[in-house]
Amino acid sequence: MTLLLDARQVRMTFRNGDQMTPVLRDVDVQLGTGELTALLGPSGSGKSTLLSIVGLLLTPTAGTIEIAGERVEGLSDARRTQFRNHRLGFVFQFHNLLPDFTATENVAFPAAATAGRLTSAMRSRARDLLQRVGLGDRMDFPATRLSGGQKQRVAIARALMNRPQLILADEPTGALDREAADQVLALMKEVNAQDGATFLICTHDAHVARHCGRSITLRDGRVVPAAPAKP
Repeated sequence: MTLLLDARQVRMTFRNGDQMTPVLRDVDVQLGTGELTALLGPSGSGKSTLLSIVGLLLTPTAGTIEIAGERVEGLSDARRTQFRNHRLGFVFQFHNLLPDFTATENVAFPAAATAGRLTSAMRSRARDLLQRVGLGDRMDFPATRLSGGQKQRVAIARALMNRPQLILADEPTGALDREAADQVLALMKEVNAQDGATFLICTHDAHVARHCGRSITLRDGRVVPAAPAKP
């Protein structure tokens, strides 16, 4: 198995005045290319912090992180931004769509923001992605006219816009009812199977984890050792 993510001895400590609060304690996480993995843990376990570190939104206090063969924990701000734009995709619980933009414009935004303009090729790819996620009849709808499940499908299409190698999803079904959540999970599994995109899905929901190939559990800032397989 080829490793896409190799995080070793990751620590994260937040300072508030003289008070130091350790959130991650020597965390090791490895993901193989093409895996669909759930990152489980109760609130306060450190899973969102770990996802932010892997997404280059936070710099760890200590440890090493390698993504697609590149050490990333010490990159400059400019290189971190470039790496995020071209190698990583993000899906958040509350989708973060631009309300005055159409579905097509929202999907194309990551590429357009990097280039400084929206090209016809970008628009074409965005519309192809919307077709793929089942929103061919909603391409020109503003985000405000979409349901919660439709907005999250737009968010998945947006995450795919720049053909990332690793997609990080933070509670992607947390704001959805069970039917819409299952549709979103099925879509992520389809993208994983067809494109080989690697997913790390942060969740507290065991139902979500059952849709994934494997799970990593955090508790009190540490990885809980996996139970040995039954003979």
